[in-house]
Amino acid sequence: MKPMTVVWTAAATAATAAAGALATDPESSWYRRLRKPDWQPPAIAFPVVWTALYADLAVSSAAALDSNEAPEVPGGKTAQRQIRAYQGALAANLVLNAGWSWLFWRSRRPWLAAAECAVLTVSSADLVRRTYRLHRGAGVSLAPYALWCGFATVLSTAIAGLNPRADGRQR
Repeated sequence: MKPMTVVWTAAATAATAAAGALATDPESSWYRRLRKPDWQPPAIAFPVVWTALYADLAVSSAAALDSNEAPEVPGGKTAQRQIRAYQGALAANLVLNAGWSWLFWRSRRPWLAAAECAVLTVSSADLVRRTYRLHRGAGVSLAPYALWCGFATVLSTAIAGLNPRADGRQR
């Protein structure tokens, strides 16, 4: 991996984490009033898991972007085009990732956040697929990110279902 690629992917994931953190407020009275499923992990799990996943995302993406494993695909799609497509998919994924926090915590729209999280999960699975095509080891390493996003979708949906009146008007 090239150092500048790691710097770029680390900066992008750090910016995503910071944007999400700006919106997140688990101590708000709104959130504390929400009913949550019994199987929700303890609060400390979220920053621990997300920190590890963001680090993994930065390193795995850098490995994919700098990989020499990218196969030439029939139809003239070169490795360089795959890299450009990967950059776009990564950027979209990071926007979706940060966006969930703003929809859930700031807009207080659990159902909308759950729907957005489902899109994030699909984007994350696609990113794992793209990473695997460019660098198999990095793709395997990134799989927990997509799995956690899937879990986050199920959890978000469960919270929304337990709180049908928890919308942006409730303070």
